[in-house]
Amino acid sequence: MNESSWGVPPGAGQWGPPDRGTAPSLRAMPPASASPLHDGGDAAQTRPMPLVPGAGGHQDDARDHRDIRDHRDDRGAARLSGPLFRDEKPQEPMPTAFPGSPGHDSSQDSDKPKKKSAGRNLRAAIGVGVGLGAVILASLFFYKPVFIGVIAIAVVVGLWELTSRLAERKDIRVPLVPLAVGGTAMVVAGYVRGAEGAWVAMALTALAVLVWRMTEAPENYLRDVTAGVFAAFYVPFLATFVALMLAAEDDGPQRVLTFLLLTVVSDTGAYAVGWRFGSHKLAPRISPGKTREGLAGAVLFAMVAGALCMEFLITDGAWWQGLLLGLAVAASATLGDLGESMIKRDLGIKDMGTLLPGHGGIMDRLDSLLPTAPVVWLLFVIFVGAG
Repeated sequence: MNESSWGVPPGAGQWGPPDRGTAPSLRAMPPASASPLHDGGDAAQTRPMPLVPGAGGHQDDARDHRDIRDHRDDRGAARLSGPLFRDEKPQEPMPTAFPGSPGHDSSQDSDKPKKKSAGRNLRAAIGVGVGLGAVILASLFFYKPVFIGVIAIAVVVGLWELTSRLAERKDIRVPLVPLAVGGTAMVVAGYVRGAEGAWVAMALTALAVLVWRMTEAPENYLRDVTAGVFAAFYVPFLATFVALMLAAEDDGPQRVLTFLLLTVVSDTGAYAVGWRFGSHKLAPRISPGKTREGLAGAVLFAMVAGALCMEFLITDGAWWQGLLLGLAVAASATLGDLGESMIKRDLGIKDMGTLLPGHGGIMDRLDSLLPTAPVVWLLFVIFVGAG
């Protein structure tokens, strides 16, 4: 009942006969000391206790063993309160569902320590990682052109994933054919002709995207070609710097190996330290899983690995150069990871693809490598020359 259904009778505080034509109120019940034969004209009100419906027994008998408390709130309406009985505490509500039942609310369970989860199939991720590492190392040290082919394949697949997600989520139609041909040309030109060849191939690829898109309707032309030029720069052009490192005659494979090792070690250090000790979010709006502790782990692991690699793998390298190289790799790899997280959040997806079990797509593995490649290439040129 609401408060308006509890009317206030005249002469509240005393029990008396109701006015004619008015039905008796539930509040105006006779006190425990009154009997049906007692007119109760000026009987004093008994100690207030609430009405307990459904207490058992006949309604009149139960009414004789109850007290009623009649008090008013600020608006003068009556309400019930207090314990159920004089010497009884309120009973605890019975649970509506038990753990494991369909209606059970797990948020009401007692706090229990929960195990942290990696969020992916670690066995599949490790197996795929080992397989990719074996292919990369075999092609890298066996025959350099084979590794250039591996880079070109990764670029084409990455472009396909990126353009497919743009079309699915944003209806952006980026021409894949000129991007795939131009991207392959960038990698080969960078290896054969150096940085100048890579820049020329990049310019021609952008021009090809503009012309190819002219064969379709003019609506959204500017949007599509802008996305196409971005894709050409983001995937194949940045990957070209790996080919530039490989082109060094003295220690080209060692430079590429150092680049790959430092990026992987940085990611591994960030994951291990962040998973174990992470509590302060690094960029919660972009990537909630990344923590400041994880970034510190990435820097520490990468600097140690950089010092070792520069000392033992790179010709004329020094350990202190490796410390700076590791610091730069940790920063660029983290920024690259956050950059792709921004893209995926804008597209509303978790992974760019499903080609690699436990990893997602090719682009989900290139996110840290692509922006790190020009940084490592530049530092190699500064520290030990172009080779």
